[in-house]
Amino acid sequence: MGDLPTLALSVRQPWAHCIMMGWKPVENRSWRAGNPGLKFRGDFAIHASTGMTRGEYVDCALLCQSLGFRCPPPAELARGGIVGVGTIVDVVTEFDSPWFFGPKGLIVANARTVEFIPVGGQLGFFDWKRLLPFAQNGKPVAPAKWMLPQPPKADPSPTSSAQGSLL
Repeated sequence: MGDLPTLALSVRQPWAHCIMMGWKPVENRSWRAGNPGLKFRGDFAIHASTGMTRGEYVDCALLCQSLGFRCPPPAELARGGIVGVGTIVDVVTEFDSPWFFGPKGLIVANARTVEFIPVGGQLGFFDWKRLLPFAQNGKPVAPAKWMLPQPPKADPSPTSSAQGSLL
């Protein structure tokens, strides 16, 4: 823990997973001019937020699939702690990547996974080490019911979409 960057940025899953795997080279933000985060360059810890909606999961999983990546099932995505590290090398308003939605993009290099460290998150860059200890029994946040594997239905509908296969 001592060698990890002190500053962290909360990112919702499964986007945090895509960054720490090195697939997603840019983290999109709607920060306004003057936000101190826009001046930051350097190493940071990737914090997976506790929240993740079904829509967020499906949107990201479909993008991953279109780019040849496999997004893990929702229940396997750790939430509520540090999951990786990377380096912010630039902040842009244009970036030629399917991962860039803007309006601002934090360009991430050298991303990698780290052993999960449960800790609360905050908006913007924050000192995650001062939030320790975190009462979560050393585990990620438990998955919501929709995130758990569902038994196959007896009568699958012929009109099922690609979206259904992602959950």
